[in-house]
Amino acid sequence: MLTRLLPPQLSLRFTTTTFPPLLHIKQPHTSTTSTTSLLTYGPSLHTTTTPILPTSIITQLNQNQNQFLNENELFDENIFTRIYDIAALRVPAEQCAALERRLRGHLLNWPRLRNIGRVPGDEIDKQFHDVIQKLNDDNGLVALNRRIYGSAQGDGEVLSGVLYRDKLVQNFNSKGYLNFRNLAKLSRPKKKKEKENRERGCGIGKNEMVLLEVVEDEGNEEGDLSGLLGEEFKGRKWKGSTRLLLLDERYAHKAIHEMPEAIKAALEECNDQSVASAFKLVKCKLTLLYDYWHMDEVLEGLLPGGMVIPSGFEIVGHIAHLNLKEEHLPFKKLIAKVVLDKNKPKIQTVVNKTNSIQNQYRTMQLEVLAGNHSLVTTVVENGLRFHVDLSTVYWNSRLSTERQRLINIFTKDDVICDVFAGVGPISISAAKKVRYVYANDLNPYAVEYLERNCVLNKLERKIEVYNMDGRRFISTLFVGDRTKPITQVIMNLPNDAVEFLDAFKGIFYETLKKNCILPKIHVYGFSKADDPEFDFLQRIQIALSDVSFEVQMHRVRLVAPGKWMLCASFSLPERIAYAENVSMW
Repeated sequence: MLTRLLPPQLSLRFTTTTFPPLLHIKQPHTSTTSTTSLLTYGPSLHTTTTPILPTSIITQLNQNQNQFLNENELFDENIFTRIYDIAALRVPAEQCAALERRLRGHLLNWPRLRNIGRVPGDEIDKQFHDVIQKLNDDNGLVALNRRIYGSAQGDGEVLSGVLYRDKLVQNFNSKGYLNFRNLAKLSRPKKKKEKENRERGCGIGKNEMVLLEVVEDEGNEEGDLSGLLGEEFKGRKWKGSTRLLLLDERYAHKAIHEMPEAIKAALEECNDQSVASAFKLVKCKLTLLYDYWHMDEVLEGLLPGGMVIPSGFEIVGHIAHLNLKEEHLPFKKLIAKVVLDKNKPKIQTVVNKTNSIQNQYRTMQLEVLAGNHSLVTTVVENGLRFHVDLSTVYWNSRLSTERQRLINIFTKDDVICDVFAGVGPISISAAKKVRYVYANDLNPYAVEYLERNCVLNKLERKIEVYNMDGRRFISTLFVGDRTKPITQVIMNLPNDAVEFLDAFKGIFYETLKKNCILPKIHVYGFSKADDPEFDFLQRIQIALSDVSFEVQMHRVRLVAPGKWMLCASFSLPERIAYAENVSMW
């Protein structure tokens, strides 16, 4: 008899699978030490043999030809199936919660798994439970006939919904609809219908990870339900709704007299209450399937020993962005399949960066490894939506915290100048808070998505978009008469932003703007120096040809070993803004 574990979202398959023999190309690791002595908590893939790839797959991986393999041919998921012997207490459903709290320390305590199982054959719908109990009374048969055939309507009970609607149809008038009970529920299906079906064992979910089989001798039980319910129930009698309390794996092969005192006391109390027919110790087989194991556990079993497991990746909408090392490239398709399997349905595409960012548009060359080939996705950040095409524009989700930190600095009276706006993560987020935003980017594809995202978030009236070189954009804004006074300048292009600072030298000289607002500049950059703040400050001072102004430094993140991304914030000095004889861009 197969059961499924609670909660309902961990749905289980109820079919028997025959697993093909594995093609071993090396002997599995064996040790004289007991396996159970090595396990400290929960199940492990190393309980039995280590998963081994078939010989044909190993050959193609060694030849770096895995790009020609189909995703379903990389490995057989059945090699990750593990079967464990456990014991369980079969108890009435109404007593399950109380007994679970009482035996908490003696129940199965495995991650991603509840210690309660449901027995499908002994389940009964709650709404019929009271009806069946009443059959022992004198009026039980009358009440049952009334519910089925509509007879005995004078007994004072409320008619069922079907009989009530049928009665109204017979004498319907212009005001009859006012008396319908639950009219709203009649006009639309139940929202929880799918969930209810899963709870009753009527549906199989997508996350099939566990099989629980009860092994018990049912030949001694009295009564036979095969005539009523089919051959599946042959030799069994109905016990009412029951549950399985899965005991700790230490008690798998122990008899009742070897159990802890708490379990024996519960069994004795149950016998005193004459409910032993639904309260007893049973043996079970617990099967953990491929979907149960975590991504790191699967990769550790598949990749060669000693190789670093690539567990971290960036998520951009439905896309998982990997940065695989050289040693991982022969196994890139295999790694991508595991990442995709373990993160569905949120992740639908897995890509890997093939080359570093070298072009002027700061776009990445990506290779699709698994899933669909769509690189156009929607990212939600700070309550806003952004359309992004990773093949033509740049996006980094890891900078969301830094973008929010910057936006928190702004006030409602600020006017923002975003020199390297990209698709608008800072510009659009700031537009909800500040007075006005001027956004620019050299990449025409980024500008197209920037305009689209402005409309998507209904902020197009507060953002003015440009497609220019950075120096030309700065000169156009500060020299023009129609531009609102800019109070904040953002230069988020860490690789080259410092080189554009010379555009601010003498920015107000030719227009002779006196007593104007001098903006605060936020410029980003990378540094590999031992003292990154001092190194970045020197580069800013060289770019502006001035050393006597205050700069606030903030470490954003460590992008690589020894390489920091920093943000320098400073108010533009007046002597630089009004400097003479400075050639513009």
